[in-house]
Parts: sequence; structure tokens; C-alpha cells
Amino acid sequence: MNLNVNNLLASLPASLREELFLEFNKLLKNFRERRWEPAELDGGKLCEIVYSILNGYTSGTYPNRANKPSNFYDACKAFESLTQFSRPIRIQIPRILIALYEVRNNRGVGHVGGDVNPNRLDATFVVYSAKWLLSELIRVFHQVSIDEATDAIEQIIQRETEVIWNIGSQKRVLAKGLDYKTQALLLLYSCVDGRAVDQELFEWVEHSNKSVFKSRILKELHKERLIEYDMKTGIAHISPNGIKAVEDRLDK
Repeated sequence: MNLNVNNLLASLPASLREELFLEFNKLLKNFRERRWEPAELDGGKLCEIVYSILNGYTSGTYPNRANKPSNFYDACKAFESLTQFSRPIRIQIPRILIALYEVRNNRGVGHVGGDVNPNRLDATFVVYSAKWLLSELIRVFHQVSIDEATDAIEQIIQRETEVIWNIGSQKRVLAKGLDYKTQALLLLYSCVDGRAVDQELFEWVEHSNKSVFKSRILKELHKERLIEYDMKTGIAHISPNGIKAVEDRLDK
């Protein structure tokens, strides 16, 4: 089945569906910008939206907007008694929601006093849990395979940077006439954590000479403080300056 990204989860109220995708993309944007606390807070909001979807699905009545139960843990545990529904709806999705909400509430994010400050590792957990939750909703609601649901998620992410085409493990810049520096920045921006190895970037932009690509493209971007490039590891990571440069271009 080929899923049309514009029709994903179309059975939901339009406002609830829009809220879900908006919060998901906000989470990814904050993560790319290394803003761990906002990313983790967005994960908590996403939990409340997914909970509202599950509650609407199992009760038969969807809210127009997401709402927060008074006791999130107990509300998620209550799904377990609904034996007429599938295990993902009753057990798996709610338990991921509980774990994700725990990060928001008790890891120094949503309240003071947590024993761990917002950090990259927690934010990474939040991002990939959010991707799993969304792909699982798509898989269940559209009755498709995990691979098809994952592809649909990549389409949703891709909408934020429409000049990038994700083809499995490959990426391509669709806009014509862009120099290699601009292409490399766009590709790094499109990566969930804003980083890729030089071999990947070299293949994605289809440059003809790897040593030239590294010295004249990646090293120059590093000098301009648009990326951080470590030649020993081969890892290139887009900087806040690079993110701003890309978003200024996309806005135009």
C-alpha cells in the first residue's frame, strides 16, 4: 500500500491530527538545534496528544483538541483492561507513553528537582520514542507493515525540508543549481540529529572526488563555522549558524 502523507490518520479530527504532526516536527526541530529541554518538553506534549487519540479511539468519541488526564500513569494503565482492542492499543503504546512522560516529569525537564538535567541522551530517547509512537499509530490505523509506516514517518519529516528526498538510506537534494556547500548543509539539516559521516555526504551529493569534497567543501564549511567537521572520525555536524543559514534559505 502506498500511503499518501496528506491522508495519514485522516479519521482523526483535523485539529487533533494537525496538533500531532506539528508537535512531532517541533520536537525534531528542537533536537536538531541541540535544544534538549524544549525537545523533551515537546515529547511530553506529544504523549498527551497520543493519549487523547487512544482514548478517542477506544471510547468512540475523539476530542477536537488534545487533553491531559489528571493522572497520566493511571489513565494509560486503564487501557490494559480493554481486552477487545489489540495489544499495541492496550499495552505497547500506553507503556511507551508512560516511559516518555516520565522523562518529561521526573528528569529535570517539566519540574525542578529532577536528578538529571536535560541532555542529549534523554532527548535522543524522546525523539526515537516519538517516531515509534507515530509509526505505530500509522501501522495500526492504516493496517500496513512496519516498513510502510516507517516510510510514512520519513515523508512527514521530509515535508519540513521539501528539497530533500529520502530514499531508504540515501538522500538527494531535489533543488537544481545548488553548489556542493549548500547541498551538504541541507542534507545535514535533514538528518534527525544534524550529523552524518563524510562518506555519506560525499555519496549523497554525488561529488566526483572524495578528497576534494572533504578539503574544499567540508573543511571550508568548518572554517565558516557552519558545521563542525572532525576529519579523524569523518563526522560532520551542522552548527547553529548552519541551521540558521538553511532556515533562512528555506524561508525564501
